[in-house]
Amino acid sequence: MLDAIRHLASFARFAARRQQRERHDAAVLRELNAVMLPLPAGLELQWLGTAGYRLSYEGQAIYIDPYLSRVSLRGLLGGAPAGPDAAVLARLLPSREQEKVVGVLVGHCHFDHAIDAPAIARRYGAPAYGSASVARLMALHGAPELAVQVQSHRRYELGPFSVRFVPSCHSKLVLGYSVPFDGEFSCEHLDALSPAAYKCGQVWAIHIDVAGISFYHQGSANLIDEEVPSGGVDVFLAGIAGRRFTRDYWPRILRKLQPRLIVASHFDDFFRPLDAPPGFSSNVNLAALPEEIGKVSREFGVATLRPLQSVLGV
Repeated sequence: MLDAIRHLASFARFAARRQQRERHDAAVLRELNAVMLPLPAGLELQWLGTAGYRLSYEGQAIYIDPYLSRVSLRGLLGGAPAGPDAAVLARLLPSREQEKVVGVLVGHCHFDHAIDAPAIARRYGAPAYGSASVARLMALHGAPELAVQVQSHRRYELGPFSVRFVPSCHSKLVLGYSVPFDGEFSCEHLDALSPAAYKCGQVWAIHIDVAGISFYHQGSANLIDEEVPSGGVDVFLAGIAGRRFTRDYWPRILRKLQPRLIVASHFDDFFRPLDAPPGFSSNVNLAALPEEIGKVSREFGVATLRPLQSVLGV
């Protein structure tokens, strides 16, 4: 009960000073966006907003939690069917001739992580890797043959990328008590596929090695301590939206991973179209992030990208 009161009080303070807080967030975003990313030559990292990324190397790419076909807040509240937007994907994705996609990786099955996985997998003829819920989503879209239900810590070789899925869990965003849209995906008809039907399913963190560098992607700010690898991570792709709902999140995960650089994500307003002027998730408090990280260690670098921004190592 005390935690719930604390979360409600935090949101009330945010609501009372929303414009001021978002100005501070925007200022820190500009500062963190100026931080250089230590990428090896030829490796490209693109932020797709929310927890989504595209990694490309030697003409081959993987997509992680792609969420380009944005759901509006009205669509979420109204329960309208939600699926890939063909026009948006055609506008924002490279053609099959421009790039070979060797995998679509999905950390969990919420709509803001999985909605575009079936369409991107089908567009490029690439397998989609994830939980049993992701496999059922792929089957609902008529592509069961492209679904790979992953095994814990198994190494998957995808072109130049070596990928492992690490058991994890979702932050309890409902006042610290529960995960929204929890459970396994069970929708049987596309016309019933509302945002709420994208049940979370098994949650995975994703460990990726490529071009002599290691990434660790955590789409939701929670963890299973004993599963997190110890050290050996260069770049931590950290979804930060639910971090305050997880006890001692930063000390627990950073002392395990020991990353050189933390790239923050999942702080943007994911109800806005991806190519519209960006906004911030409610009460995300990006401005507080450097201080939070600094309390663990000043040795960790902190950076951000802007939606659709690409960084190419030289």
